[in-house]
Amino acid sequence: MPDRPPASPRFRVTPDPEHALPPTRASFIELGVASCFSFLRGASDAADLATTARALGYDAIGIADANSMAGVVRMHIAAKELKLRPVIGCRIETVEGLVFLAYPRDRAAYGQLCQLVSAGRMTTPDGAWQDKGMCQITLSMLAGHAEGVQLILLPPDDLARRFTIGEQTGKVVRLDGAALDAEVCGRLETILPQLTAQLPGLRHVAASYLYRGDDVTRIERLDALARANGLSILATNDVHYHAPERRPLQDVMTAIRHKLPVVRAGHLLHANAERHLKDPAEMERLFARWPHAIKAAREVADACRFSLDELRYEYPQERYPGGMTSQQWLEKLTWDGAKTRYPNGLPESVEETLERELALIGKLELARYFLTIKDIVDFARAQNPPILCQGRGSAANSAVCYCLEITSVDPARHQLLFDRFISEERKEPPDIDVDFEHERREEVIQYIYRKYGRHRAGLCATVIHYRPRMAIREVGKAMGLSEDVTSALARTVWGSWGKEIGERHVAETGMNLNDPHLRRVLRLTEQMIGMPRHLSQHVGGFILTEGALTQTVPIGNGAMPDRSFIEWDKDDIDALGILKIDILALGMLTCIRKALDLIENHHERHLALATVPREDRAVYAMLCKGDSLGVFQVESRAQMNMLPRLRPREFYDLVIQVAIVRPGPIQGDMVHPYLKRRRGAEPVSIPAPAPEHGPPDELSSILARTLGVPIFQEQAMKIALDAARFSSAEANRLRKAMATFRSRGKVDELEEMMVERMVARGYDRDFAQRCFNQIRGFGEYGFPESHAASFAHLVYVSSWLKCHFPAAFACALLNSQPMGFYAPAQIVRDAREHGVEVRPADVNHSLWDCTLEPVSGGVVALRLGLRQVDGLPEHVAARLVAARESGSFDSVGALQDRAGLSPAHLERLASADCFTSLA
Repeated sequence: MPDRPPASPRFRVTPDPEHALPPTRASFIELGVASCFSFLRGASDAADLATTARALGYDAIGIADANSMAGVVRMHIAAKELKLRPVIGCRIETVEGLVFLAYPRDRAAYGQLCQLVSAGRMTTPDGAWQDKGMCQITLSMLAGHAEGVQLILLPPDDLARRFTIGEQTGKVVRLDGAALDAEVCGRLETILPQLTAQLPGLRHVAASYLYRGDDVTRIERLDALARANGLSILATNDVHYHAPERRPLQDVMTAIRHKLPVVRAGHLLHANAERHLKDPAEMERLFARWPHAIKAAREVADACRFSLDELRYEYPQERYPGGMTSQQWLEKLTWDGAKTRYPNGLPESVEETLERELALIGKLELARYFLTIKDIVDFARAQNPPILCQGRGSAANSAVCYCLEITSVDPARHQLLFDRFISEERKEPPDIDVDFEHERREEVIQYIYRKYGRHRAGLCATVIHYRPRMAIREVGKAMGLSEDVTSALARTVWGSWGKEIGERHVAETGMNLNDPHLRRVLRLTEQMIGMPRHLSQHVGGFILTEGALTQTVPIGNGAMPDRSFIEWDKDDIDALGILKIDILALGMLTCIRKALDLIENHHERHLALATVPREDRAVYAMLCKGDSLGVFQVESRAQMNMLPRLRPREFYDLVIQVAIVRPGPIQGDMVHPYLKRRRGAEPVSIPAPAPEHGPPDELSSILARTLGVPIFQEQAMKIALDAARFSSAEANRLRKAMATFRSRGKVDELEEMMVERMVARGYDRDFAQRCFNQIRGFGEYGFPESHAASFAHLVYVSSWLKCHFPAAFACALLNSQPMGFYAPAQIVRDAREHGVEVRPADVNHSLWDCTLEPVSGGVVALRLGLRQVDGLPEHVAARLVAARESGSFDSVGALQDRAGLSPAHLERLASADCFTSLA
């Protein structure tokens, strides 16, 4: 599941970018901007900052988050939509307590800055593994990565503050040639000569109005100090939010960051609400005595010509047999694989599809991407024992992926929409998801790190946003509410995906909504919802580069050992057109692998995913009864209730079964019409346009297989193309809007366009509106046919295992926990109902995992493992099993002595009735 709900409208730029004219050149550019990706510091997102900057008359806007590039892509996108020029930078905070605004002049300098942040996030100053979320940058590290970087020193609020900095390079001298001391301690005026000598890019000292009564004196002092060291002051308002009304939220964020209530935060808070974007004219008025400070800001912005558009993503180069190019090698592997996939001859339609796909892959230069996926899949299958894996999602639309054995779904059989996977018009990279056994995925991840190196491979980030429950708890605590009050408010949010703290629900708790403090807390909570909290690692999205990845985006360490991830999430990667490989974990693959191993060991039958017998009537008969506990994807109560109504009889029925209990078909009111037509209670009719607008069978090829009712994303997209006559650009907007979990607020923009066009062409308005409602549901949780087809394969395999080998299936299911909907006790009960003899966990017979024990005539019994004993650690069970190798236990005392078990662990075993064999 993703971290956040679909994007809120307030996090999007509202003006239509196509009608926004470029602004005129402003006299001043604000460079000291901290966005909400300066976590718990900046109180405004990029859209608010860019929109406000545009309204104030800026033609460009800087961004400099604290030791981070996490927010630069958001600012890049928001600014460009408003015809502003984003000025990309970073706020470097050193371990010595010094703070600099760092703005790269060009691509090379940007790479240096990314490497600097990466170094601070991956290792400590003494070379140890850095903790997740920490970034320690020393002055010497900054000096070593500052070539081409414009540095602006941010002085402390208290100019009397003392610093200690060391002689960093061993060759530092004054401008007059005199040697500098090895260590310098003192105020800013004392250390500034050392800083200017060590940092050639340091040309400015920032000056801000702090509204403390001594601003003129303070800025004059900074101006004199800068001049004395060959520098200039540079005007900035040290922006932390876009408008003054965000100051209370920024105060709350500061209190949360320091783990204090607001009333005790004191001087940690800003003294006023002036840290907002001010228009250039206001900044000129404030700095009328120092016009060179205004000019300096403009000059620095003009000198920073780097844009994220310059990032040219270079995929890793490989050497291929016979000196072949990547495209030639891909084509050879594809045609060889086609012979294996189609041993009775390659169908003409498949051959044409492969030729078209390979030509497009070659034109877009994506061959190396496909070969990397192939290499990873081959690695997994070459392990001993092999790691079960399967491609799914959009990748299943590709015949090339099928022939390379990345996916198991034949696109020729399922008429999948290849253009949804890869399109020349979109000029966007494909997105291939590969699922691996969840217990062994780490082997694959570490293989990628080993092959490409951590400097060239990294997982994507996931931005952890404030959801309503977290927001009300943290905001309420910072605002002084007691824990029982915040808990009561949090309980008013329905489910984990609630999107607001409603006054009606708050009133139901008995609280007084007229209390001004409570209303203030609720208002601040609403502002906090959706704000970034911190970065975490994506579940498996990798990006790979030929050169150092750290020159494209900073990398930091994950909480897990040997994990590292970049600072951009999947949306950022998509926006920049960077290729991503999803290395995902799937518990059912682990379960299937263990079940197949058990069947081979106890029934002497070797099976694989591809060799499980197809279209078994007994399997479909079992599913028609709703007997699907433990079966992949169809084990929920909703799916169990749907199975007897849909009554699947063939594989494609399972594809529909997987997809139909989803928000798209449900919100589009497509479920009941489909079920009625399936059981013959309603005639199958396919909507058609008016005769003058098109042939009556316009949608037949799209809807015939689903009885005239759209079920899948691909169908909804094709209806928009064919029935609403969407252009390629409009279809691309729709595709993006339907992207999983990202579209709320965006899909609605297309409602009138799609519905009215279909009505104008003679389609029934009710049908058109239901189609659009379905698209809206897909936006909340997208489920394409390609995804459903890949999952349906695992539905069938797990159903076949449950039907024909219930003991092995139940054993594998128990050994793969935690996964699925059901507790071990329910799985055991279901196994007994299917005729499996279940034997209890026992100190003389059980291993850690559940096992199968021969009974007679090829029948086996399920022996529960010690893992089912609540509270018994695995290492304790291992000691017990090891001690048993010298002979069975004949008493509890012998067990305690030989295995060294504590009384507490003996009690756990006794409570689980594991001493039966001792009697």
